[in-house]
Amino acid sequence: MTQNGVRPDEIDTSRPHPARIYDYLLGGKDNYEVDQRAGDELAAAAPEVRIGVRANRAFLRRAVRHVVGSGVRQILDIGTGLPTSPNVHETAQELAPDVRVAYVDNDPIVNAHAGALLSDSGTSSVVLADLRDPRAVVDHPDVRRVIDFDEPVALLLVAVVHFLTDADKPGQIIATLRDALPAGSYLVLSHATGDFADRSAAQAVYSKASASLSLRSRDEIEGFFDGFELVEPGLAQAPFWRPDTAPPAGSAEIGFYGGVARKTT
Repeated sequence: MTQNGVRPDEIDTSRPHPARIYDYLLGGKDNYEVDQRAGDELAAAAPEVRIGVRANRAFLRRAVRHVVGSGVRQILDIGTGLPTSPNVHETAQELAPDVRVAYVDNDPIVNAHAGALLSDSGTSSVVLADLRDPRAVVDHPDVRRVIDFDEPVALLLVAVVHFLTDADKPGQIIATLRDALPAGSYLVLSHATGDFADRSAAQAVYSKASASLSLRSRDEIEGFFDGFELVEPGLAQAPFWRPDTAPPAGSAEIGFYGGVARKTT
């Protein structure tokens, strides 16, 4: 038997998974008891986490609207996570129906769930690949099927780079992806931080999950935009990046930075 095209033996339910924890905190149903326990532990360690993940999701939607409004018609979303409507392609295609989206994740169940939600129009694809091998992502035939790297691309790295350790050399990974993009492309990135509170207890929750959490400072995160020019207001806490509604109560403690930047050369 398979679940959304995934065999049970491909799904590790012995440890919490970051995408499923995130889904649980967003109020989704594509998670297991082990993920729910981890999510509750995380909320106990960082009480603002539930509004934080929602603020991060809202930042993603605003950023997508910005890049599409700037004329980009191709989006490469790496570390897409379990799909939550409105998804990236839904948000983008509200503004421009011809936007093409390639979703990339390294988790088979994410891959299957995302694939089940996509239309057969050929404007989107779902790819099973790992951010740690950026060349394989860029060269994947199902990425190339919808993304033309001779035209501007919006690269989305939303709430994923903090699952790379320093040993993974995240700066080099992002630079490899940046170098594959032509001028006029954008980087949309959000990242967890401990700048506003001690989040060692939250890190401990992820230490038991399938991916650890690397909290980084504002300066470290800003360094990931090397080779891009940040658009106003620069790198900001997620709720304060071009808000279209009043930021929720507790936003000042939300440990997510978000930014959008353009590649000019």
